[in-house]
Amino acid sequence: MAQYPCETCKLRAHYEKNPKSFRGKFWRWHINFCPGFKAYFTHQDEATKEALREKYHFTKYR
Repeated sequence: MAQYPCETCKLRAHYEKNPKSFRGKFWRWHINFCPGFKAYFTHQDEATKEALREKYHFTKYR
């Protein structure tokens, strides 16, 4: 599987640590239109996609 920068994104790490922080909120807002996250997300298997949807409250690309 391809390696994507989203897997090691520092902003994503901030979200993981504290979703209510400014950086965490910024990252969550950013994934709605980020072409890199879209590529990362769409290349995952269905189980991983569902886990990401639940974890990040993400509803795009269904």
